[in-house]
Amino acid sequence: MNEAATSRPRPHPDECWYGVRLRHWGLAAGVLTGVVDTAALSMLGVTFAVNGWDARPLIAAYFGASFAVLGYLLGSLVEAQRRERRANALLQAQAESLAAARARLAQSEKLAALGQLAATVAHEVRNPLAVMRSAAQTLSEAPPAADEATQASAFIIAEIDRLANVVNSLLAFARPLQLDARPVRVADLLDRALLLGRDELEAKRLHVERRTSADLPAVHADPDLLSQVLLGLLANAAEAVPPGGAIAIEAGSGDGVVHLSVADSGPGVPAALRARIFEPFFTTRPRGTGLGLAIARQIIEAHGGRIEAGEANGGGARFTITLPAAPGAALAA
Repeated sequence: MNEAATSRPRPHPDECWYGVRLRHWGLAAGVLTGVVDTAALSMLGVTFAVNGWDARPLIAAYFGASFAVLGYLLGSLVEAQRRERRANALLQAQAESLAAARARLAQSEKLAALGQLAATVAHEVRNPLAVMRSAAQTLSEAPPAADEATQASAFIIAEIDRLANVVNSLLAFARPLQLDARPVRVADLLDRALLLGRDELEAKRLHVERRTSADLPAVHADPDLLSQVLLGLLANAAEAVPPGGAIAIEAGSGDGVVHLSVADSGPGVPAALRARIFEPFFTTRPRGTGLGLAIARQIIEAHGGRIEAGEANGGGARFTITLPAAPGAALAA
């Protein structure tokens, strides 16, 4: 026996019993029906003759062939319907199995994220607590007017603020987003982000260039959340750029979408890390939590858009946000 014969799939038992045999039974029933109908008509006195020749065998053969074809087609139709039902049942079972597998995968990802969350919280809380304990001990041992007491107090305040930022980031990432979306002018979003980040930008003497089109359509979005994303991108750029560097914030539109980008003249993001930097708890900063860009992606995707990391013209980093334009919205200046 050759290999092709051994690898040929076996027919389903139902197909053998209900499919092939049903077609044969339909064929036989059609022939029998033709013969019986001819005999019944003869018994009723109907004669079949052609030029005095008895045409009953010819008529019986004609009726039998016609009913045989009809029986065969009906059997084939029933077979096809049963095969379709079996295929639908198989697809349903596979879909349920796939849904269960996706649910298990989602649960595994949640457990993995919880593990990363626990490790991040433990790391981020342990170090500030150690610093605050040491500073508090120094403060308790130093004279009231000593420089050590002032420095220890500054350490305590700074570490408490950092812990508060960590907790706020964790809460923002875990809390379900509630969008208060409405048509928003892009210029208003840029104005608000630049106003909130002005002190940090001016402290490092950064040159900020703003490039926008005059016919930008509005976006249907939550202005508070989008301003939070833009402000975070500006803060990241300000941290990456050396004092006196440049940051460019741009806005454009086309094909029913609006593009917002923040580019800087810093060292940029390596190509191998451009996808990973949006993962929760992934960071290249020694004191970062790895949640800023993850929260930004969460906000942008909730608006039906996307955020991508790329390379700026001068070699720095460029983060581009793509959002759908508000349907029927007036053009924003």
